[in-house]
Amino acid sequence: MAHQENQACVDACNACADACDHCAAACLQEQDVKMMAKCIALDMDCAAICRLAAGYMARGSEFAKQLCQLCAQVCQACGEECAKHQHDHCQACSKACLKCADECRRMAGA
Repeated sequence: MAHQENQACVDACNACADACDHCAAACLQEQDVKMMAKCIALDMDCAAICRLAAGYMARGSEFAKQLCQLCAQVCQACGEECAKHQHDHCQACSKACLKCADECRRMAGA
């Protein structure tokens, strides 16, 4: 079953989406929200594509590998942006995003 062989990637995508949702919500509570704008936008994009990729893998979609390639790019960008901020939620999000990017690249064979 496709969803079982990609379970590590599905799990990483779901964990990343959760971390991104938490990070975006926490960023909105920071003093200088304007400074966090790029982080928040990438968090939202990343959470959305991670959930989409997880669904494609779970269904064994023929497009899962291509979507995971794009997901890896978005996760990498989000992880790098979050790493620039010292807030705990940003650092945790960065870690989840970079792990997900690695899993998605592995799954896509890239």
